[in-house]
Amino acid sequence: MSADAAPPAERVDRGLLRIAFILVLGTFMATIDATIVSVGIDTLADEFGAGVAEVQWISTAYLLAVVAAVPASGWLADRFGGRRTWLAAVGVFLLGSALCALAWSATSLTVFRVLQGLGGGLLPATGQALLARVAGPGRTGRVISIVAVVPLLSPVLGPLAGGSLLAVAPWPWLFLVNLPIGAAAVVLARRHVPDIPPSDRRTAFDLRGALLLSPGLAVLVLGLTEAAHGRTLPSALAVAAGLAMLAAFTVHGLRTRRTPLVDPRLFARPPFGAAALALLVLGASVFGTTFLLPLYFQTGRALSPWEAGLLLAPQGLGAAAGSVLVNRTIDKTVPRTLAVSGIALIVAGTLPFTWLGHGLPDAAVASALVVRGVGMAMVGAPVMNIVYSRTEPQHLPRASGALNLLNTVGGSVGTAALAVVLQNRLAARGPDISRAFADTFWWVLGFCLLAAAGATRLPRTHVRKS
Repeated sequence: MSADAAPPAERVDRGLLRIAFILVLGTFMATIDATIVSVGIDTLADEFGAGVAEVQWISTAYLLAVVAAVPASGWLADRFGGRRTWLAAVGVFLLGSALCALAWSATSLTVFRVLQGLGGGLLPATGQALLARVAGPGRTGRVISIVAVVPLLSPVLGPLAGGSLLAVAPWPWLFLVNLPIGAAAVVLARRHVPDIPPSDRRTAFDLRGALLLSPGLAVLVLGLTEAAHGRTLPSALAVAAGLAMLAAFTVHGLRTRRTPLVDPRLFARPPFGAAALALLVLGASVFGTTFLLPLYFQTGRALSPWEAGLLLAPQGLGAAAGSVLVNRTIDKTVPRTLAVSGIALIVAGTLPFTWLGHGLPDAAVASALVVRGVGMAMVGAPVMNIVYSRTEPQHLPRASGALNLLNTVGGSVGTAALAVVLQNRLAARGPDISRAFADTFWWVLGFCLLAAAGATRLPRTHVRKS
């Protein structure tokens, strides 16, 4: 067999699909909750008599907690086992959801959102690592291509679900809707998901690294968020402090004799470094766009949250179609080919939005979003498959944690950075809102090109099956 020949595909049986469905419920709850609340910000502001800036912390606190939690996912899975860690994360998320529904003020809701975000940040990474461990290298690509579509759908489904709930129920149901889903996930996981034992190699928790990495990321995202609101001095101080803590963590990770929370050396090892760059920048592009478009639809076109969510639906349809395509071809096509082709489609689907100032019709918006959705589905699963299938089983939790951290950080930092760009362009363009958004989408295209640079460094050969 030549280096580029496709290895024989292993069968994905019903049992593995059932496990994938169960674990993806956790990812679905965590990712959709980040967007489902966004359409309720005005409702929550009226309910608690709070200003928009204060209520905005309800979303920001969740995001910061997710960013802070992801780095610890690998150590927790190593120490307590994959299934146990995943079940505990679901429990924390559900507790946070129940408390959010009982909140009596904007401040209490913000605190409970932090608890919810800590559980939500652990779910995607631990779920993916557990699924890759159960599937084995020969089936990882196909099964990951199925579950990877969920984070792509949630930014589309979240606003629709939030708008629908608020149309028929009071605001606590934005959080109570998680309880039956989470309860079903726990019952099914205890019955059907195998109990992966903890790692034989017990390592002490990297407390110093945790005190540098998680707060550093959170403070960096906070600083960029402050910049988007025009608060220059607090923003500059927070960004500088965040970068300083991340630099200190890198030095610590290279020097420590213990296992660091996230090993900086991973990023110098192929194919992890190229995969990391692709996912980091792609996260900025994908999640940045799902921030920009709903805002444009509501401010530039005066659409309701429901109408804005409906106009985003074609991206979800494209992602679903792309997931089917990847599932059928991932074992026959070199992963780098899929990833680079996917980024090319994202570029093609993003380019029309640089013409928003010229009255882009709804049909063109919908078509572009379908193309973007297909491209998004063609990138994440192949890149993760490359890493997971070339990683020893005992190292999967930490590799999954690192990849999910990069995707999360890319999405949050990219969104915050694009908010800053948009704020500047709105100030420069004045009343011409459409052209300000069009200017900002050129930055999204730049992110796509950086992701392409990372994807072209992925391996030229098929993933080796063991």
